[in-house]
Amino acid sequence: MPISPEPKPEHPSTYLVQDRANQDELNRLRIQDHMFTAGMGGVLPEQPDPAAFSRVLDVGCGTGGWLIEHAQTTPTCTLLVGVDASLTFVQDARAQAAAAQVSDRVEFHVADALRMLEFPTNSFDLVNQRGGMSWLRTWDWAKILSEYVRVVHRGGVIRITETENVESSSPAFNRFGGLLTRALCQAGYNFRPDGIGVSSELAPLLSKHGIQQVQTRTYGLQYRAGTSEWQSFFEDARRFFTTYVPFLRKWIHVPDDYTEMCQQALHEMQQPDFVATWKLVTVWGHAPFSKNQPGDAHPNL
Repeated sequence: MPISPEPKPEHPSTYLVQDRANQDELNRLRIQDHMFTAGMGGVLPEQPDPAAFSRVLDVGCGTGGWLIEHAQTTPTCTLLVGVDASLTFVQDARAQAAAAQVSDRVEFHVADALRMLEFPTNSFDLVNQRGGMSWLRTWDWAKILSEYVRVVHRGGVIRITETENVESSSPAFNRFGGLLTRALCQAGYNFRPDGIGVSSELAPLLSKHGIQQVQTRTYGLQYRAGTSEWQSFFEDARRFFTTYVPFLRKWIHVPDDYTEMCQQALHEMQQPDFVATWKLVTVWGHAPFSKNQPGDAHPNL
């Protein structure tokens, strides 16, 4: 039986882009979803048997690309549930799932994971989170990880993927990256001020919260001028420069030449020798077999 929590109103969000009806941001998330999955080599490239996960939860699912591709590539997965705080993103994800003809197995719900994951204990085989640093402050991790441990089966997998700053041959793009890092630190999203974000903290965080057999895999996604991968990277960056301006202005002084800097970055990104590397880190582990939580009996779902 599908898991279908009651519809909830959309609460104010900690997501970096407050205008969640922004079409540019929605399109950017679609592009980035595909970039990351393709660049990493698939939906669950580090897992030896993705078919072992028949019930999957994706938290902060955005426009649903990861979950939909998982449904398409893993027909043995019987239920895939995505939750996101944005009604706009969830509505788009539902439309994308219908177009991909996977709506019979894929559900998307508006839910604020920072409040509670309204699913029974032991509901899922795998809990996935990608790009959580766009909505998780450093002090939010303890609660969210405890919820992941609760809703996943004993021995189930908790999997988190986060990014680090892009290293590129464009001085203007790198300058933008420095501004974003400062804003993220000031707002409480980064543990460190060096652009590494949360990736270096993931393994210790998982272990601290009782997640066992923690492992890590690092990916270096490359974008060279003229390639199809570069085109996606360029389109992602072009939208990023615009949609993240309100966040930057809230937390740091944005230089007077910000617009010129972004235009220069786009120009430098189109040069034949342009190259950028985007580092992603995936950390995963298993929920403890003895969780000792109320209502721990396996639900008859």
